[in-house]
Amino acid sequence: MGSSSDSYSNNDNNNAVGWNRAGGLIMKTLVLFGGALLLKRLTKSTTRWDHARFVSQSLSGEKFSKEQAARDPENYFNIRMVTCPAAEMIDGSTVLYFEQAFSRTPQKPFRQRFYTVKPCSKEMKCDVELSSYAIREMEEYKNFCDRTKDQRPLPEEIVGDIAEHLTTLHLKRCDRGKRCLYEGSTPPGGFPNSWNGAAYCTSELSILKNNEVHTWERGYDEDGNQVWGTKEGPYEFKAVPANSLKDMFSPLNFSQQSMEKRIEGSFVLQ
Repeated sequence: MGSSSDSYSNNDNNNAVGWNRAGGLIMKTLVLFGGALLLKRLTKSTTRWDHARFVSQSLSGEKFSKEQAARDPENYFNIRMVTCPAAEMIDGSTVLYFEQAFSRTPQKPFRQRFYTVKPCSKEMKCDVELSSYAIREMEEYKNFCDRTKDQRPLPEEIVGDIAEHLTTLHLKRCDRGKRCLYEGSTPPGGFPNSWNGAAYCTSELSILKNNEVHTWERGYDEDGNQVWGTKEGPYEFKAVPANSLKDMFSPLNFSQQSMEKRIEGSFVLQ
């Protein structure tokens, strides 16, 4: 028969083994529980409206093509593009006001549009539908985004000033490995357009990180010949920090008069 000290020693060893097993089970449980929570968070589905909101936010703000114009002044201008939320439709679609102007004369936009942003319908193979519309009273909307809210038209007036439909782009999330986050274009055949001898126009858009936006719009005649728009590639608009905006308005290789003449080869004027 063993001594009492041996008995206590055996009991202590048994207790230690038991605690070790219990501790291991607790640790495994915690790891599994934590892993389940992490997996749930990582696999949480993005809703259709989340995509639409992200695209709206990425398009919004002040962006410039300064870097591209500096690299290739023969084919690209330093353009200021500004977009901001303007109203909301009954179906929940966001209405964005959009304008473009030469960076040196932002108070004189040469292009003004309304955009509507909403999720694609479930049967379509896309995530976001982006449509552009003409504006009935364009003069009243010049520099809309630069004004305070009390100086802007009311939301109901904005909805009433949405004129004829121009184009619709269907955007999809980009595949892994690509630079873009979303990209899309008009359907095959584009949309009717009669400016500068065109019969139809096409539009492509890509959204990249840091709210960078690439746009490529072109017009074609009935024979498929390009009659307006850039041929080398899309315009690249990048958001600029506020402290760098003062540099946007310095001379950039060409005069305002020559730019206005050359604009006819790149953009549709209204």
